[in-house]
Amino acid sequence: MTTRFGATDVHYPPSGGGHAALVVSIEPEFTSISEERTAWLDTVADYAPGRFYERELPALTALLADADPLDVLIVDGYVDLDPTGRPGLGWHVWDTGLAPAVIGVAKTSFRAATHAEPVLRGTSTRPLYVTAAGMPLADAAHLVRTMAGSARLPDALRLVDRLARAAPPVSGDEQMI
Repeated sequence: MTTRFGATDVHYPPSGGGHAALVVSIEPEFTSISEERTAWLDTVADYAPGRFYERELPALTALLADADPLDVLIVDGYVDLDPTGRPGLGWHVWDTGLAPAVIGVAKTSFRAATHAEPVLRGTSTRPLYVTAAGMPLADAAHLVRTMAGSARLPDALRLVDRLARAAPPVSGDEQMI
């Protein structure tokens, strides 16, 4: 059985709605991408600090509804928000069963997330902050550290960000929710 690794992101254009994107690889380093998919949501919840999952989770659920199962899913953000396990986006993704292991990769430090593993990549002096559910934190940090690309942000995360920011296609090739 082939292990499937996914990375996802959601973008919220000023005009409203949400555009979710996923890239999939059978390699933890994401040296090659085997699948790309996107989904558009006409309406999304407003941003609420500490409740980011209420905005992102519906988009990720819709995006992954028709995808083949993933073994590891990387999300933009934190799995848990503090050492006591206060749930963040990644925990909610994991808890709903979207993937048996979820890695959170945050670009900015969250004051309460003192348990997050700082990961330096390339020549950057600014770390990424890694958290995880369903796998040991050290393994999650190692996976992020060894992902393809020499920049601070791994290539797969840059690609999925670009896909999420792209305008949804007019041709109907994309799942509309």
